[in-house]
Amino acid sequence: MSTDTAVPGAVADAGDRVRAVRRRYARRGDAPTARGWAYPAYLTAVLALVYAGPVVGLAATSRPLLSPDTPGATTATACLLTAAAVAAAQLTGRFWGPLILPPFLLHVLATTDLPPERYLAPIARRRLAYAALGTLTALATAALLTTGGLLPRALALAAGLAALTPVAWLWGQLRTVRANLLLTLGTAATTAAAAPLGPDAAWLLAGATALAAPLLGRPALRALRTADLARLAREAARAADARTFAGTGTLHRALDLYRPEPRGLATALARPDGRPRGPLAHGAVRALRTPGRTLAGVLCLTAAAVLLALGPGPAGAVLLYAGSGWIGETWRGLRDELTLTPLYGPRGGGPFARALPWPVAAVALATAPAVLLQPPLPALLTAATALLVLSARLLREMKNDLPVELLLPIITPFGDLAAARVFLWQFDGLAAVLTGTLLATALPTTPTALLTTLALTTYCTRTALHRPHRSSPS
Repeated sequence: MSTDTAVPGAVADAGDRVRAVRRRYARRGDAPTARGWAYPAYLTAVLALVYAGPVVGLAATSRPLLSPDTPGATTATACLLTAAAVAAAQLTGRFWGPLILPPFLLHVLATTDLPPERYLAPIARRRLAYAALGTLTALATAALLTTGGLLPRALALAAGLAALTPVAWLWGQLRTVRANLLLTLGTAATTAAAAPLGPDAAWLLAGATALAAPLLGRPALRALRTADLARLAREAARAADARTFAGTGTLHRALDLYRPEPRGLATALARPDGRPRGPLAHGAVRALRTPGRTLAGVLCLTAAAVLLALGPGPAGAVLLYAGSGWIGETWRGLRDELTLTPLYGPRGGGPFARALPWPVAAVALATAPAVLLQPPLPALLTAATALLVLSARLLREMKNDLPVELLLPIITPFGDLAAARVFLWQFDGLAAVLTGTLLATALPTTPTALLTTLALTTYCTRTALHRPHRSSPS
């Protein structure tokens, strides 16, 4: 495709030129068609019916997690949600921002005489609007399911975060590390100032986030003039590879493309006499070799500790699940050590004894305050939730290529559910954590919830240990 022949001479305005290029690119040979979009729409409907519907129904029939009777939990949730949402949007922007374009389209636009803001600004505004709508829908739904008499302030906070998080998403992609750190610190200071207000902190945070969105949006859009096109091209190429992996059913391979490479402290992995360090020391050194990922894991584990101290629940368990994977790099080689032939012979001690002590110790440290502060039965349920999280993380990390048998059709009155099974396989660890904690919350007695959680933990562990044998070479 050549822009010299695609754009007629009468088209002189920059906006018309950009639209002409996009129209020409949309008519390429491999462009998605209406029939191509029909299957993802069908899959979304099936997943909503098979999994999302029961989960939402279970959450709706359970007792509200937040109510005027739990002022401490309400305040902590509002503050943590605000800080975590903004930080997560910034972090997502560093790896997959709103300006990710197909590599060829970005190359065509970047090689014209147009300034970057002419073709990047319309894309950014449109995607930020979509992100705001999606964020508002998700947070409003969560507010309806988890709040009792606090619905108005919860919806106000959802609207404020829906305005700010898309801007933070763009901010994370375009602005410097220093500017992103200042935004993170400003958000933390605002949440700390709002915490003494109790349940009314949600009103202050809603107003602060709504006011900050336009104040941060203008400089973020102005930064398009000096956008690093070479960096955007590298991000576009990596995103294209990630889409290819995700489209072939190996989403974990796509996520590995965004895993930071360890750097520094290589000599610290062994003692001065050449012998390997102990499991905990080895895990700590490997965590220090990926400081950004480890910091995210520490923040998730800290937030999980606060939420679990208020009571077992899905939010704390999901944060614990995320933190258990990000806290270190000992998970990285566990699957390969179990499935690949060792080049220099097997090591002593066993792979699990070397890889698991560090994440187990981190999760135990995060759940210890909740276990010590709660009554006996809730404390046991919190400990069982931690075991479920570790087994679900092991289930996720033992994943290899997509099993071929998952592609076999499952014919039901609702259609072919094979795609739903593949989707759940992609997110099986997270689905296990959500299902287990929601069931534990909905069950009437704590012993029943405890037994259910332990049963799901056993299933996840058995399945995880079975995976390396299925994928090992014969």
